[in-house]
Amino acid sequence: MENIPNVLATRYASKPMKAVWSAEGRIALERDYWIAVLRAQKDLGLDIPQEAIDAYERVKGTINLDSINEREAITRHDVKARIEEFCDLAGYEHIHKGLTSRDLTENVEQLQIIQALEVVRTKAVAALLKLAERAEQWKDLVITARTHNVPAQPTTFGKRLAMFGEDLLCAVRELDRIIDNYPVRGLKGPVGTQMDLLTLFGGDAEKVAALEERILDHLGVGAALDTVGQVYPRGLDFEVVSVFVRLASGPSSFAKTLRIMAGHELASEGFAKGQVGSSAMPHKMNSRSCERLNGFAVILKGYLTMAGELAGDQWNEGDVSCSVVRRVFLPDSFFAIDGLIDTFLTILNQMEVYPAVIDQENQRYGPFLATTTVLMEAVKAGAGREEAHEAIKEHAVQTVRDLRSGLISANDLVERLAGDARLGLSLEQLSEMMGRAQAMTGLASAQVDKFCATVREESQNFPAAADYTPGAIL
Repeated sequence: MENIPNVLATRYASKPMKAVWSAEGRIALERDYWIAVLRAQKDLGLDIPQEAIDAYERVKGTINLDSINEREAITRHDVKARIEEFCDLAGYEHIHKGLTSRDLTENVEQLQIIQALEVVRTKAVAALLKLAERAEQWKDLVITARTHNVPAQPTTFGKRLAMFGEDLLCAVRELDRIIDNYPVRGLKGPVGTQMDLLTLFGGDAEKVAALEERILDHLGVGAALDTVGQVYPRGLDFEVVSVFVRLASGPSSFAKTLRIMAGHELASEGFAKGQVGSSAMPHKMNSRSCERLNGFAVILKGYLTMAGELAGDQWNEGDVSCSVVRRVFLPDSFFAIDGLIDTFLTILNQMEVYPAVIDQENQRYGPFLATTTVLMEAVKAGAGREEAHEAIKEHAVQTVRDLRSGLISANDLVERLAGDARLGLSLEQLSEMMGRAQAMTGLASAQVDKFCATVREESQNFPAAADYTPGAIL
């Protein structure tokens, strides 16, 4: 039978992320988990021979997926198949005592989630650091800011990057909160009452609690759910995928904006040597990485819908109707956010900005962007506010129409305003205030400085991020 690959995993995800979610990686985590339970049970008084534990340790790295799949085809139960395989390899039958399948799968899946979240966090902080670097680089490069995609006022390119960066910074803080407070299911048994473990330990509740504490230490987590049923609340999955959508927000807005800027030749994501933009049009230099990033954002929203369908949809103490859905969206949402952030970092590393073209745009739109200043100066000179507003609007609209129709090649709004007696301003006055207003970007530079300082301060908690570099992307 043909093995059809997972496109997100094979084409876009990094090796560390694939290692967390691979079938071999999961089975390795399960076997370590079983052995940790065995050791703890032995220490707490259960009759488990040390040679059995040693045997399981010796064979835990022998992972034969074909053999496990053959067993599952017979048992039609994935956990039972993996229990039989591990026990046959070791020559003992001591694992899984007092446990139900969900004592294994829920905790191991949550361990995968935690490990994968930490991979995501390192990359997200690396992206913040690169954004801060780029924002600082261009913090004084004046550009024409747009609202409703229409020229509005001057800003700087660094300020624009910091704007998207702060969106990402808020998401990273939320990611930190989730990682720091994420609760695992723990050892609770078939319906959450821990009855089987209590029976195994002769009714000693303290030993049951001690066993669970040992397993939490093994998992490396500090929090467990107290009154859970067979499965942990699927709202936790929704929370995880939600933060991925949140993490994608700033980069996705950035990518869309850079695509727009590339269309006007103001900036681009870069174009590598040997790269081809179109098989038909040799001149094309498409924003293909930005487009990919926006595509990842769409995928994540789709997976969030899947996670949302499972949240609040569990019957009684639990069921497995969620199983097939979670097998898809859990690993794949991690692959998608992994690929998204690596793509984002690649764009930030390779992007180019074209000041000469930016200056041309500023010259074209600059006089329009200064009209609020002209209005205030006209009022100060004695003009009525509404009359001055109407006069400026008339000339501005006509100037735009003349530029668009080709009747004029340069913006002559200043001259038109100087010739209107309703404003009472001379050409010299208008020229001076226009030049001053076009260079005014408010507190843009200071805001960039604050953003950069905040990112660098908070990133000190994650030193690995400073050295992270994404691998080559297709």
